[in-house]
Amino acid sequence: MMGLSIALTKGRLEKQTVSMLEDLGYGIEALKDKGRALVFKDSIEDIQYFLVKSNDCITYVNHGVADIGIVGKDTILENENDTYELLDLKIGKCKFIVASLPQNQLFSKVGHIKIGTKYPTVAKQYFLSKGMDVEIIKIDGSVELAPILGLCDGIVDIMETGTTLKENGLVVLDTVCDISARVIVNKASFKLKHSEVMKVIEDLSRKVNADVDTNL
Repeated sequence: MMGLSIALTKGRLEKQTVSMLEDLGYGIEALKDKGRALVFKDSIEDIQYFLVKSNDCITYVNHGVADIGIVGKDTILENENDTYELLDLKIGKCKFIVASLPQNQLFSKVGHIKIGTKYPTVAKQYFLSKGMDVEIIKIDGSVELAPILGLCDGIVDIMETGTTLKENGLVVLDTVCDISARVIVNKASFKLKHSEVMKVIEDLSRKVNADVDTNL
């Protein structure tokens, strides 16, 4: 048997993933009482976990430092990704949406259209698919602010409930795609550690299916 390294995306996704692993009987005590540590050993399985930012999760798996990564589909779509995407965990659910102020008439506007977003790749691909030539403005902070202050005509962003958009007077014009947490696997690890990788995938898949049945 060969040991596995699993990269977990820090934050809310991490908490939900740890909860799933705990329900499956993995030895994740160290992840629940982590202090300032970033690398953790499973107390039962030959697995080490480490916590990283979402963009870095893909980088670690791409380079084989992590065999498996758990990361949002939004991050996968935005970044260069040379991994296998093997499972939808059905957690961390949200949507990529297009929004603007109602008076901006985004899809009927003639002339130069500016779009503010944290996700330039996703935004560019979406508007290309609509045959629209737009200028993409990369924003790192509160994207909702950009159309209000006149920096752009509309935004592409992630939406969970839509409360923030409504509070700022923005309306959703279209859904780009649904997003949730995915399990990605390094291509070499999938070959060299196939049985170990597939055990984790099958365990998680069983948990996802059980949770779906419970929610029906």
